[in-house]
Amino acid sequence: MNDETAETAVDQRQDERQAQRANHLQDFQAHLTERLRQASAAPRSARLGLQIGTQRWLVDLSEAGEIVPIPSFVTQVPFTRDWLLGLVNLRGALFAVTDLQRFAGDRPTPLAKESRLLAFAASLEVSAAIVVTRMLGLHDAQHWTVDDSRRHWAPWAGRCLFDDEGRDWHELSLARLAVDEQFLSAAR
Repeated sequence: MNDETAETAVDQRQDERQAQRANHLQDFQAHLTERLRQASAAPRSARLGLQIGTQRWLVDLSEAGEIVPIPSFVTQVPFTRDWLLGLVNLRGALFAVTDLQRFAGDRPTPLAKESRLLAFAASLEVSAAIVVTRMLGLHDAQHWTVDDSRRHWAPWAGRCLFDDEGRDWHELSLARLAVDEQFLSAAR
C-alpha cells in the first residue's frame, strides 16, 4: 500500500466516524424534539410521579427542578442530622441533599441504579434536592379518587389519591417542604 492509498483509507475512516457522529446527533435531536413535543402536549394537570422507598408521590411540575442521577460523591457535612446526606455540585451550584424518607422518621431510602436526585425549582429559593428511589413519569391525576381519610401526617404532604389501578399516591409539596422549620434546621 502506498502513502496515497493509506491517506485515502485514513480519510475514509474519518469520514465514516464523522457520519456516525452526525447520525447519533441527529438521532439525539430527534429524540429530544419528540420528548419536548410530548412534554408540551402533557395535560396541564400533569404531575411528576416518583417513588421514595415504597411510597408513591406526586409533585407539581412547577416545584420540580433538575432530575439527575445520584452523584458518585456527596460531600458529608459534619454535625448535621442523619437525614441530610450532604452537599452536591449541580451545574456549579451547591445543593443540600435530603433523604426525605429518613427525614420523615423512617429508615434510609434504598438506593438503586434508577435512583435520582430531584432538585427543588429555583423559584422556591432553596438549594435543596431530595433522594428519589425511582422516577415514575408524568401522571394526570385529575380524575383519580381522593381519600381525605388517609391524609399523610407531614405538613409538606397533601391528599392521598388512588389511580385507575387502585394504587395509592400522596401529594408532595416541595414548596411547603422548602419553608418547613425542621427541614431548614439540619444542624444537630
